[in-house]
Amino acid sequence: MASSLFTYPKFAPFPSLSSKSSPFPPPSALYFRSPPSTSLLKTSIVSCSLNSYVSLGSRPDYIPNHIPDPNYVRIFDTTLRDGEQSPGAALTSKEKLDVARQLAKLGVDIIEAGFPAASKDDFEAVKTIAKEVGNAVDKTGYVPVICGLSRCNENDIRSAWEAVKYAKRPRIHTFIATSGIHMEYKLKKTKEEVLEIARSMVQFARSLGCDDVEFSPEDAGRSDKEFLYEILGEVIKAGATTLNIPDTVGITLPNEFGQLIADIKANTPGIEDVIISTHCQNDLGLATANSLAGAAAGARQLEVTINGIGERAGNASLEEVVMAFKCKGKDILGGLYTGIDTRYIVMASKMVEEYTGLNLQPHKAIVGANAFAHESGIHQDGMLKHKSTYEIISPEEIGLERSNEAGIVLGKLSGRHALKDRLKELGYELDDSQLGDVFWSFKAVAEQKKRVTDADLIALVSDAVFQPAVVWELVDLQVACGTLGLSTATVKLIDADGKEHVECAVGTGPVDSAYKAVDLIVKEPVTLLEYSMNAVTEGIDAIATTRVLIRPEKDRVSTHALTGEIVHRTFSGTGAGLDIVVSSVKAYIGALNKMLGYREEQSTVVSGEVMGHADSNPNS
Repeated sequence: MASSLFTYPKFAPFPSLSSKSSPFPPPSALYFRSPPSTSLLKTSIVSCSLNSYVSLGSRPDYIPNHIPDPNYVRIFDTTLRDGEQSPGAALTSKEKLDVARQLAKLGVDIIEAGFPAASKDDFEAVKTIAKEVGNAVDKTGYVPVICGLSRCNENDIRSAWEAVKYAKRPRIHTFIATSGIHMEYKLKKTKEEVLEIARSMVQFARSLGCDDVEFSPEDAGRSDKEFLYEILGEVIKAGATTLNIPDTVGITLPNEFGQLIADIKANTPGIEDVIISTHCQNDLGLATANSLAGAAAGARQLEVTINGIGERAGNASLEEVVMAFKCKGKDILGGLYTGIDTRYIVMASKMVEEYTGLNLQPHKAIVGANAFAHESGIHQDGMLKHKSTYEIISPEEIGLERSNEAGIVLGKLSGRHALKDRLKELGYELDDSQLGDVFWSFKAVAEQKKRVTDADLIALVSDAVFQPAVVWELVDLQVACGTLGLSTATVKLIDADGKEHVECAVGTGPVDSAYKAVDLIVKEPVTLLEYSMNAVTEGIDAIATTRVLIRPEKDRVSTHALTGEIVHRTFSGTGAGLDIVVSSVKAYIGALNKMLGYREEQSTVVSGEVMGHADSNPNS
């Protein structure tokens, strides 16, 4: 049954490669082999940790339409574009820059930094990432490609180019729908019209000076194959260097998607001169499987997101795809490998989780809280005897270390060095300023708890590090509540200029009254859309983490990349504390700070444009 997901009667997942034409060993076909002998079964240990695939060489030189090593698979991360389209996942420009820097640490080949035409803020964020991350060449010569998405029209494409052109390796990614249902109901255009738009817009992108252009036929999974071959052949002639094949609605099974890639590779004129890419949505929970099937069929770029976030059910998860290559790339996937440094996976995952406010399910593969937890007695017995009995991946490989192996118990007498070491073991590499913030929060908790756990530390890092720029800061909070009367709260905040503000309010409960007091100070009308709270650990002294989602009543809007519809901006905030009301207020203030920071970024952009016009006026 499992083999049917990755094999198909009409195609062999890996083309045969002559050993004479390549210094690399030929990939092997993706078929089940004969079972090993019983003597081998007694001694062999199948584990990613012990049999990790080491790349055949260094990362190949970057050529837009060619990869020198046929086994190398480029990782295209679209967390900052498709991932940010998740409801409530809006990021500020600073947060986008932080995530982009972390993606560069991971070694992502291409960063899709956003949709520049969506709003002025999106444009500026992509431009900043292009200038900073897109020019940060490391000692090996690696620097990520910075990509901007655009619809197939001149305004979008020009906007994308103006944003990404500052990068050392800029790319324009343009798309148009090719399925019958999209062309009829959304575009209201014929096949001939769509083909001409695609061809002319790729040509236009190249005419701007961009020599790295990616084209996507939206909803390729439901498109007529003959039309796909035709339109892809035309955009290759027009100058496309990468052809991305999206399963936009996540409708295909792995064997179907693998066959689609194989058919495109076999029937598209000029396909040998470009890179084939995949973009798989997770509506049926098959995004990772489909991406691997695409790679097995010849795709050499896979589009993914951190934690699998994205539209609806999300995208193929970077950590799942990359670790699948690390575990099975050599033996099953014909030698395929990536350039990702997996030690930075945990930090990237935590950063995206905290900045977007999209909490991971505990059983999420690779990065979920339970991914390396063992509760069953049988499993625990096996783990004590040999870890590979129930773990195929060592947590250290993704930047995580087991707390019970570190030998350090943190408490109120622990110092900065012990805290720094433990945080590093958990995947967090903080600078001195960030460590100082976390240290004082840690000391405050350690005074009230005998032992500070790893879960506590993770919550404290979230509360101290993964927060927006401070506009308002909580100083003091006092509440009175119970059954004898209405709840009251007194709140003291400090603004960005250091001035103190105090207000008192009455509400239906302690959190409601505290939020109303904050509203009286901040004077920014918002609607609270979501409120949730979790205990980080068990016990009465557990740290509480709170997440809120707000929408300003004076709506902030942007344009949806695929539909062109106006999207109402929402802002999330998180807070942590031993007191649930304090945790709640921190989360609310965090969301307000993110909203106000976004507004400030937009006003700065507008101000810069006005100054630019003034400077260009010869009469000024």
